Amino acid sequence: MSFLKVSGISLQERGNDALQDVSFALQQFQKIAIAGETGAGKSTLLQVVAGLVRPDAGHVYFEGELMKDPAEKLIPGNPGIAYLSQQFELPKFLRVEQVLRYANKLPQAEADKLYEVCRISHLAMRRTDQLSGGERQRIALARLLLSSPKLLLLDEPFSNLDNAHKNILKTIIREVGEQLNITCILISHDPHDTLSWADEILVMQRGQIVQRGTPPQIYRQPVSEYAAALFGDYNLLAAPLAAAFTKQAGTRKKNRPMLVRPESFGLHPETGSGLPGTVRNVRFFGSYSEVEVALAGGTIRVKTAQASVAPTDEVSVSLSAESMWYV
Repeated sequence: MSFLKVSGISLQERGNDALQDVSFALQQFQKIAIAGETGAGKSTLLQVVAGLVRPDAGHVYFEGELMKDPAEKLIPGNPGIAYLSQQFELPKFLRVEQVLRYANKLPQAEADKLYEVCRISHLAMRRTDQLSGGERQRIALARLLLSSPKLLLLDEPFSNLDNAHKNILKTIIREVGEQLNITCILISHDPHDTLSWADEILVMQRGQIVQRGTPPQIYRQPVSEYAAALFGDYNLLAAPLAAAFTKQAGTRKKNRPMLVRPESFGLHPETGSGLPGTVRNVRFFGSYSEVEVALAGGTIRVKTAQASVAPTDEVSVSLSAESMWYV
C-alpha cells in the first residue's frame, strides 16, 4: 500500500486546466521533488495533496484512506499533513518561544530536539519582527513540525533566501527526514535544490506530469528540451553533428537531434582525439570554465576545469556513447 496515492486529479482555474489527470504514488520516507516552469501546476497540486483545494476530478489517498473534501471539514486539511506555503505568516510582536509553545503538541524533550534540528534554540526570546527571512522560515517550519505530521509539503522553501540561510535550510530539511522520520514533497525552481536531495523528481508542464525518474535519469535523459532546460545548461546538436559524434565514438547513428550536457564533452588541446574545432570564447566561472567551440557542424558549449585553452586555439572534442541522448 502506498503511503500517498494521487489518482486522476484534474482541476480548472479561471477556465484553464491547472491540473490534467495527475497521478503518482509516494512511499513512506521517500523524498520527492516537483519541478516545472511558473504556472505548470506545482503549487496547485501541493494544495490538493494537502487537502486545501478540491479537485474537479480524481482522489487523494493518505495512508490508505480517501481524504475528505475540504468543503466537508470545518478546518480544511489533514492532521497528518503539514503544508508550508510560499506566503506563510508568523504572529507579529510575539516572542519565538510563545509562538512555538502555542503550537506544541510534543513532550518537551522531543520539542527541544526539534528546535535543535531546526537551528532555532538560540532564537527563543527574540520577537518575530526581529527575525531575518531565513530565521522566520525555520520558525515556520518548526511550528508545523510540532504537530507531529507524517507528510511535509514544502512550496518553494528556498525562495528569497541568501546562500547562507538557504544552505542551512537545505541541511535542516534533510535532517528532518532522517532524524524525525518525516516523508517530504518539495517544490523548487533551482535544480541544485532538487538533484542532490530527491529520491525521485516529477517534471510538470501545463498541469501534467511529463516525466518521472531519479535525479540522474531526469538530468541525463530528459524527455524534451523543456525538461532539459529545467535542470541546467545543455547543447542540442543537429542530426548531422550528432551523427559525427556517434561515428567518432563508434556507435550506431540515428537521424535525430542529440541532447548533451556541456560537462559531458571531453576537450583536448591537441587535435586527433575527437572532432576538430576552434575555440571562440572562454568564460571563467570559478570551479569551471565554459568554452565555446566552433565545429564543422555547429557551435557547442563545453564546461571544463582546464584553464589551458584560449580563443583561436585549435582543439578536439570527444563524446562518450554513455553521454549521448536523443530527443
